[in-house]
Amino acid sequence: MKLLGNSNKCQLLKKLNMQFKLLKLYAIFLLAFGLNEVQAQGSINTTGGNASGNGGSASYSIGQIVYQMHTGTNGSIAEGVQQPYEISLVTDVGETQQLNHWVTVYPNPTTNKITLKINDLNLSGSSFELYDMTGKLLLSDKIPGNQTSIVLGNLMAGMYFLKVIREGDGMAIIKIIKR
Repeated sequence: MKLLGNSNKCQLLKKLNMQFKLLKLYAIFLLAFGLNEVQAQGSINTTGGNASGNGGSASYSIGQIVYQMHTGTNGSIAEGVQQPYEISLVTDVGETQQLNHWVTVYPNPTTNKITLKINDLNLSGSSFELYDMTGKLLLSDKIPGNQTSIVLGNLMAGMYFLKVIREGDGMAIIKIIKR
């Protein structure tokens, strides 16, 4: 192994020092100009927090100032910190005759109540069930006549599913939007 003289050591140290300074300069340059492109989701909210109970927990924010809706050919998306999402769970796959052409629900969307109209005289064994997005049964009752009013005023705004059942004949599921 050849030993370096003092002058060679100094030249080598100067060269390493220069390369290190150049490396630091490149790192600073990349950080300074690279961070201009970093973007994150953000909003200015008045308040927010976490809520929990027996059924689970949820985070919420209140007071988003800017809100825009973007639509395209594949659907739509709303700007915001927390987006609603829909979870569909198939609990039964069987052969049933769909009653959608015998059932009419109006107004949809609604603010207070909906009217369920059955376009058939045979109502024996007919009933309805109202479910929320999680599949929790909220209302259930027999259908007394061809037109039945269902009051939704005590429910929060959101999406619900109305299941109309005619015993031995089939069922219809209608998506209800409550504002």
